[in-house]
Amino acid sequence: MKEKIIRESIDLFDEKGFIETSIQDIVGNIGVTKGTFYYYFESKQELLRDIHLSYLQELLEEQQIILGDKDKNHIDKLYSVIYLLIRKIKSHGPNARILFREMRHLTKENMEQIKKKRKEFRNNFKAMIEEGIQVGEFKNNIRSDILAIGILSMTNRSYYWYNPDGEIDERELVDLYLELILNGIKA
Repeated sequence: MKEKIIRESIDLFDEKGFIETSIQDIVGNIGVTKGTFYYYFESKQELLRDIHLSYLQELLEEQQIILGDKDKNHIDKLYSVIYLLIRKIKSHGPNARILFREMRHLTKENMEQIKKKRKEFRNNFKAMIEEGIQVGEFKNNIRSDILAIGILSMTNRSYYWYNPDGEIDERELVDLYLELILNGIKA
């Protein structure tokens, strides 16, 4: 039942927004009482935090697998992390959209937990870029912190416009992003 509440909440938060969605909307859509909601969550705020944390934890676990793969070079790891984020649009698009859009409604304490997870993902990515610089796969005159933020910003904004069932598939988009990152647009 907890997962059902979470799934329905994600859909409603994505459609109506966190503020506009009431607990009654959530429980009414799945046919349970508010008591059922409060059995699993103390508040709508706690639910939003849990949605964010579980999504970020899932991303971190998949990122760790990619970055820990000794058979991949750093360009392949870069590709795989970008692909991870783009691939999640199809299965977790609403999660990501509400993560970025509704984060402002979290309490300071809950926001700090979310920021910690986001920073961990970014720092792992930055460390991979730095390793790629050290072994000569990436230019040594780039700032890994700015590059990590730039790449993650570009890919994360894709949640707002990219349609996985549209004219360009996930691999094509990732290939385009990787080409842009590695070679730029200069003729």
